[in-house]
This record gives sequence, C-alpha cells and structure tokens, in this order.
Amino acid sequence: MQQPHPGSAAGSDVQTRETRGRVKDAPSGHWVYRALPQWLWPYAQLARWDRPIGWQLLLWPCWWSAALVAGAGAKPGDGVWTVMPSLWHLLLFLVGAVAMRGAGCTYNDLVDQDIDDKVDRTRSRPLPSGQVTRNQAKIFLILQSLVGLAVVLQFNRFAIGLGFASLLVVAAYPFMKRITNWPQLVLGLAFSWGALMGWAAVNGSLALPPVLLYIGAILWTIGYDTIYAHQDKEDDALVGVRSTARLFGKHTKTALLVLYGGALCFFAGAFATAQVPMPALAGLLAAAAHMYRQIHVLDIDNPDQCLRLFKSNSVVGLLVFLGLVLGSLWVAIKPLV
Repeated sequence: MQQPHPGSAAGSDVQTRETRGRVKDAPSGHWVYRALPQWLWPYAQLARWDRPIGWQLLLWPCWWSAALVAGAGAKPGDGVWTVMPSLWHLLLFLVGAVAMRGAGCTYNDLVDQDIDDKVDRTRSRPLPSGQVTRNQAKIFLILQSLVGLAVVLQFNRFAIGLGFASLLVVAAYPFMKRITNWPQLVLGLAFSWGALMGWAAVNGSLALPPVLLYIGAILWTIGYDTIYAHQDKEDDALVGVRSTARLFGKHTKTALLVLYGGALCFFAGAFATAQVPMPALAGLLAAAAHMYRQIHVLDIDNPDQCLRLFKSNSVVGLLVFLGLVLGSLWVAIKPLV
C-alpha cells in the first residue's frame, strides 16, 4: 500500500485503495492525522474521531438531562452545587458518548460496507477502501463497546438497564435506510437516549420531564440529520437508500419548521414540568433563533452548506445546556446580589 507523501501527512489527500489519507468528508489537517501514527488512522476513521460532531450531538441530550434533573424545582436559597449537574456524570457521559458513537459508527460501517463503496462521499472510509479488514473492525468495535460498558456500570441499576435497552435501537438503525423513508426517526430514538439517562442516573427512575425532553430531542435529530442526508440524495437514489431528505425533497424547509418547532415545544414542556428556573428559557430562545437561521439560509442542493449547517447544531446543544445551567445558577445566587 502506498503511504502518503511527507507533505500530506496531515491527511490532506482523500483516501483510496492505493493510498492512505483522510476520508472525503473529514477536515484536512485534523489532529488525528498530525498526532496519531499512520497505522491508527483507519481506526480513528472508523470511530469518527476526525469528525467530532457526531459524539457532540450524542452528548448534548445527556448533558441536558443531567442539567434538567439538577435544576428541577430549584429555588432561591438552594446551594450552588445542589442545582448544578454532577461533574462526575458529565464526565462519564462525555467518555461514553465518544466510545459509543465510535462503536456505533464502526458497526454501521460493517453493515453498510457495500453501500458505502457505491457512494462518493463514503467510498474513502476504511472498510470500502480496504484500509482495515472486517475482522479488525469487529475487534475494534468490541474494544469501544467495553469502554461504553465500563461507563454505564458506574450508574445505578435502573440506569444500567436503561442503557442496555438502547442497544436494541442502535442495532436496528443501519438497516432502516433499506426499508423505510424514516431512518432519521430511528437515529433520533438512538441519539436522543441520553435525554432519559441523565435523569435516570440521579433519580433511579423516569418521569414526564425526561420523556418530553426525549421526544423533543428526537424531533431535533430528525431535523438536523435530514439536512445532513441532503448531501447524498443523488447517490442514495441510485443505490436505493431511503431518507427523510428524499422524502421531504423541496418541502424540506416546511418539514424543518415543524420538526424544530415541535422540538422547542417539547423542550419547553420538559422545563415547565420539571419546574426549572424561568431564565432557562433564554437558552431555548437563543436555540430557536439559531434553528430558524438554519432553515432560512438552507440550500438543499449545496452539499457543503448542508454539512456546515448540520455541524452547527452543536451550537444549539450548547445553548440549551447553558440556559439550564445558568438559569439554575442565577436562582441559587440571587439572594446574594
């Protein structure tokens, strides 16, 4: 196998069967290609370490839920640390999101190898480009799953059982694009699971607020992944892959208004039923403005812009989280100012 030239060591060249490099939709010069030895590049690509947006979008519902349960019923006079999410839980969710997103992507690539070889954007991935064997990918999948297992075992029994239940949805997701126009719905079920986990990790049970948060996160996920799927709609049509991007077509902006608007309504319902401090709504308003801008500027026939707008949803996640945390903090310190 031909190795990259010294000038391309940062992964500026797109990977082929003959040359090791970056995958097509990964940024040039990413730290993966600067810091890791070349033999690790394909594994980093399987886990999508060179595209962190996936684990970020998986992480935000976890952190929202942790902040929601911490701020539930917060009132003046509460101690600052009593209304802040557990730092230990935030760290566990961070490690778990990176590990399980990587494991999920590795599993997805194993299932979709034949399809990926027919789609221009995914042909450079490690399996279709021959950079790793299927057995090597399976071993890497197991190792990442063990990290995820170590994380989930730190929680209470209810949360552990809830975490294991998510694997059913994760296992089903790669096959959905073959049988339904709504694979993004199944992705939403999986990627939003953390909206339940953060609450369960503290209370050892579920209640209406995390369920509403979960439904809102599902709608949000369908929305942003529809934007993402517009990158591949021509190739998807040729190979028979289904998606909400193909389903909505020219009506995508209208669909996004419904999806994002519904997500915000369910988020607000979760905040209200959990009785989190009113200032938390500022984060939702800021997120709403960001979502509206995505819809307003969206050009579904511009793949590069679709990717940028998809990635910008991590800002939405941050805004909602900051609203919850700062809203609770404002109430806790209010008597002191």
